[in-house]
Amino acid sequence: MDNFDFSQILQGIAVGVLPILFAVTLHEVAHGWMARRLGDRTAEMLGRLSLNPIKHIDPIGTVLVPIFLFATVGFLFGWAKPVPVAFRNLNNPKRDMVWVALAGPFANIVMGVFWALIYKLTILSGLATSFVGGWLLSMAEIGIIINALLAAFNLLPIPPLDGGRVLRGLVNESMGYFLDRIEPFGLIILVFLLWQGWLWVLVAPLLTLVKNLIIFVVG
Repeated sequence: MDNFDFSQILQGIAVGVLPILFAVTLHEVAHGWMARRLGDRTAEMLGRLSLNPIKHIDPIGTVLVPIFLFATVGFLFGWAKPVPVAFRNLNNPKRDMVWVALAGPFANIVMGVFWALIYKLTILSGLATSFVGGWLLSMAEIGIIINALLAAFNLLPIPPLDGGRVLRGLVNESMGYFLDRIEPFGLIILVFLLWQGWLWVLVAPLLTLVKNLIIFVVG
């Protein structure tokens, strides 16, 4: 790798690190915050309701994977340590797990709207052609993409993703028992879908829906 490529990688990481850290941090904090409101204080007692990214960093998902992906395919993506939730402590476990699960993607959608507003205001202010404006636009673009992608990906109805939790809370107990049994194999299912090229087919419509929602809100 020559010096130019290396500097481009460092520049991309420097611009993307803040949006990614906040995307994965607030996603997890939202789960814990909603769980606390609905009766479970596990995340709070473990200090996971903090906005300090260090408390949520996963060495692989928050550090190694984003750097590897950006260096190899030019794209930033990652995840944080999941916030622990004891569903049995919720006021109404079956119903409340739906709201706890939805809190994470909803937080990402709100952050996507925030970054879209930053992008729009940078354009309207006339700063787009300046160094600071270009830096803000690049950061906002990454913020919009990473938050829309995290929301869409986590809404897939595959346990243990958030969409799987939502589905578990909506179906009858017979179907719920089936979902509980396949949850330990969720990661294997996702890897298989990725290997077969089907994962993006499933994520793409949700991603379009989330991006359109963000665009609709910002105008």
